[in-house]
Amino acid sequence: MNYDIKAVIFDLDGTLVNSLADLAGAANHVLAEAGYPVHPVEAYRYFVGNGLDVLLRRALPGGQPSTQEAYAALLERVRQRYDTHWHDKTVPYPGMAGLLAELVRRGLPIMVLSNKPDPWVAPCVRYFFPEVRFDIVRGALPDVPRKPDPQAAQALAMQAGVAPENVAFVGDSNVDMRTAVNAGMAAFGATWGFRERDELLAAGAGVLLERPDDLLKWVQKTA
Repeated sequence: MNYDIKAVIFDLDGTLVNSLADLAGAANHVLAEAGYPVHPVEAYRYFVGNGLDVLLRRALPGGQPSTQEAYAALLERVRQRYDTHWHDKTVPYPGMAGLLAELVRRGLPIMVLSNKPDPWVAPCVRYFFPEVRFDIVRGALPDVPRKPDPQAAQALAMQAGVAPENVAFVGDSNVDMRTAVNAGMAAFGATWGFRERDELLAAGAGVLLERPDDLLKWVQKTA
């Protein structure tokens, strides 16, 4: 398959950084305080990807709070916990900083699109990649549909001045691959992330990346 890649959009959690332990830690802390069972960190691989509210609903057992108010209060406690513990154990994936630096050197716009609430995304990117210049960094906004809806991804491409078909969307879940397909972008599956290869392929991945610098084989041209 031939691609003419002139820009790259990255997912954040499970793609740029391994944040599973901190996400699980925040949720488990609040679940335990509220008297709910907790989950192994690995179980959160299948809870993440659609935002913190969906993560919490997936983590709660059938006897979750009976009212929306009780659920909202629980969610707010998870947000507060994560807000102060988001970098306790989170780390960039090996080789990621080098890949990003090389993409910048080659002149490609690099962007981030996450379903994590927008106020958390830019600080995370700055903290773990302080030497890298990202062109656009975007999280979930209240008035924009979340991935896999293509609207946000297409808006990033437009802002960068690149046609969707010339954008590589790199992510680790079916949500990301569906976003790429829906937006008319090249879907690159990050196999080092939270989900399995079969899920990525079933959701439309055109290329599976075994490690970050594998992406460089597809972006030889400068923008």
